Amino acid sequence: MTNHAKLLSNHAMSNSNLNPAAIRINGAYARVLLDWLDQQQLSAPTLRAAVSRLSPGEQVPLMQWFDLLRRAREACPGDGRGLEIGACIAPEHVGVLGYLVQASDNLGQALYAYQRFESLFYGIQMAEVVIRGDQAEIGWPVFGGMSLGLLVDETAISALISFLRKIVPGAPNPAEVTFSSPPPEHPEVYEAFFGCPVRFSAPYVSVRFPADYLSIPLTTANPALRQILDRQSVALANALPGNDPFAFQVQQVFLRLLPEARVSLKEVASEMALSVRTLQRRLTAGGQTFQGLLDRTRQELAQSYLRDRSLSLFEITMLLGFAEQSSFNRAFKHWVGISPGEWREK
Repeated sequence: MTNHAKLLSNHAMSNSNLNPAAIRINGAYARVLLDWLDQQQLSAPTLRAAVSRLSPGEQVPLMQWFDLLRRAREACPGDGRGLEIGACIAPEHVGVLGYLVQASDNLGQALYAYQRFESLFYGIQMAEVVIRGDQAEIGWPVFGGMSLGLLVDETAISALISFLRKIVPGAPNPAEVTFSSPPPEHPEVYEAFFGCPVRFSAPYVSVRFPADYLSIPLTTANPALRQILDRQSVALANALPGNDPFAFQVQQVFLRLLPEARVSLKEVASEMALSVRTLQRRLTAGGQTFQGLLDRTRQELAQSYLRDRSLSLFEITMLLGFAEQSSFNRAFKHWVGISPGEWREK
């Protein structure tokens, strides 16, 4: 068993108490529908307008996502529409998580990154990855015996497999895919897409493949980028404990705007298509303030970046959106009591 296989096995978890109402997808992922509509040459003006109104960092409830997918299938009826939609996936649709997966050394590391930071994408962590003999399996629970629905599930599994196929051209097909929903009218569509047996009415949704699949190297591997993205992901989780979808959405905007030194209340509100007052009110309702959330996020990012000695203090200053290093030094000393250089040398 590879080291990554051991990691995956050791990080499996129980998901029996997860609440489907807590699941979110982000607005950037929802925009995969626009690419699918273009691919199918469908006008669907009301659906396009509904998707276009979602900002890239917006947290979209599961039922809203299901409604968008349902409207897409109504615009182009037939089995397997979710497969086509998921196949349009690209790194920009999944944000930090997508780039982190893409920068991994091999597929085992990529799946570990996906499992570890899935909550940055869905709002909660759901996936269980286990190794059984010469087989690896990534599975998702059925909440309280309730399926999320074939359309939602097939879109998600198609997106995962399509993303892996794009970063590893010629990668072998899965050994088996399972869905908890009853079989559709044309199950052969699913077997043709995945290139393997597909079972329906299964206990849970899963993808199974040979364990040696985990050792396949990625041509997109970028260790330096992966370290930065990994640190960003950890820092976001540390800066925002608990489940606060709106504050997490604001953090995603911070990540995009910080390197451009554009993180102000007005800029963030504009990016989120909100008024300044609405942004402040919604943060206050969750027990947050704009400056407090920005400071905690910057502090966690700063400490994560400082652990990477390949990043100079100047580069860290730029990544955090400070105009000059002296401003970063003053802010960091205010947060932790010592300068960034002193903290790095501790």
